[in-house]
Amino acid sequence: MQKVYAFLKKSETYYLATIDGNKPRVRPFGTVLIFENRLYFQTGKVKNVSKQLAANPHIEISAMADGKWIRIEAVAVEDDRREPREAMLDAYPTLKAMYKADDGNTQVFYLKNATATISSFTDPPEVITF
Repeated sequence: MQKVYAFLKKSETYYLATIDGNKPRVRPFGTVLIFENRLYFQTGKVKNVSKQLAANPHIEISAMADGKWIRIEAVAVEDDRREPREAMLDAYPTLKAMYKADDGNTQVFYLKNATATISSFTDPPEVITF
C-alpha cells in the first residue's frame, strides 16, 4: 500500500472513475492519505461523486508518473469518523478554506479489496493487493 500511496503522491493528480446509473464518470483528484493503515481519499457530500459512491462503491483509479501508470480497482468505504477527516485536512491545509472536519460536507473514503497494477512499456506489471 505504501508503494501505491507514493505513486499517487508523485503523480499529484489521479483520475477516479465511478458509475452513474449505467455510465462511467471520471474526474481528477489529488488527495491521498494513509491513516490507520488504510489508503484514503476525500470529497464533499454535495458533489455528484459522493452520490455515485453511495449508489455503487466500486471504483477505479488511474494515474501516471515517471513513464509508468497505475490502475487501482477497489471498493470505496466511507469512514464517517472525525479523526480521518481531520487527518486529511491536516495533510492538505489548502482544503481548509473549503472544508472543515465537522462541516457535514467533508467526506473521506478508504479503499477496500484493492488491487493496484503498476505498468510500463518496458517492465512487467507489478500487482499489489491491500
